[in-house]
Amino acid sequence: MSRIAVLKGGHSLEREVSLRSGANVEAALRRLGHEIIPVDVDQRMVRVLAAERPDLAFIALHGRGGEDGTVQELLEILEIPYTGSGVLASEWAMDKVVAKAHFAAAGVPTPPAYAFSQEAFRQLGAADALPEIERRLGLPVVVKPAKQGSALGIGLAREASAVAGALMTALAYDDRVLIERLVAGRELAVSVVGDDEPWALPVVEAIPIDRPFYDFEARYTPGLTELRAPADLPDHVAQEAARLSIAAFRALGCRGVARVDLILDPDEALWCLEVNTIPGMTDTSLLPRAAAAAGMGFDDLVTRMIGLAALGA
Repeated sequence: MSRIAVLKGGHSLEREVSLRSGANVEAALRRLGHEIIPVDVDQRMVRVLAAERPDLAFIALHGRGGEDGTVQELLEILEIPYTGSGVLASEWAMDKVVAKAHFAAAGVPTPPAYAFSQEAFRQLGAADALPEIERRLGLPVVVKPAKQGSALGIGLAREASAVAGALMTALAYDDRVLIERLVAGRELAVSVVGDDEPWALPVVEAIPIDRPFYDFEARYTPGLTELRAPADLPDHVAQEAARLSIAAFRALGCRGVARVDLILDPDEALWCLEVNTIPGMTDTSLLPRAAAAAGMGFDDLVTRMIGLAALGA
């Protein structure tokens, strides 16, 4: 069996979710007979890993520092294999603006959007372009921080008067924001597994209960979302969701396991929103539900992720 460092916690806004993911992973690794090196990530991380020299690192970090390629680069410097995608794929996926450009280049449909930095609003008068953006995208729109996970900072603006407030909220989470056409429909997630020949787990549908969309609270509070795994979809829609998700996974150069978030509109068209390179492993997370729908228990999922761990992209 292996000595495995579980990287969790950290200082991102998703720290508490990461600790829950890490605890579940550690429990599975113990059941599987591995030696665990728990690492609540802080400024001592490199020192601890250099001293411990684990066989590999299981990354259970969420948000900045963990999903954006930063910790991946440090692990490569230390020559420690790790779970999940490499440095560049992690960086691309974390930045919704960059990811959408890769989706478009690969022919993966994604809602139209415009992106602006805080500097553009402060120094270049970008706010004066909002009426034209609203005309082009139509209302309502979704306003998102460019680099955040777990739906943090996301706001819906159903009227023009609400756009400024949604922008202020998003800019509190990041200095670059995305204004995206709202595609109303069913919220789907497809987890993709593999490296050179990736394959898709069953589609999961997230149905928030009495909430406008699948926000942070709906994701991590038991009872606020109904998860259907597999989703009740026609075969051709499920197959197309899998195809597009694998294409998005490949477009960003992902490896290991990643979750692709999609919207199915009323016309049965699918739209790719983003790729999460370190999906949650909590009790309410979508990846474990998808694995269970495929007949793969939590311990089996963790074993598969370890098996796909690599050094370098």
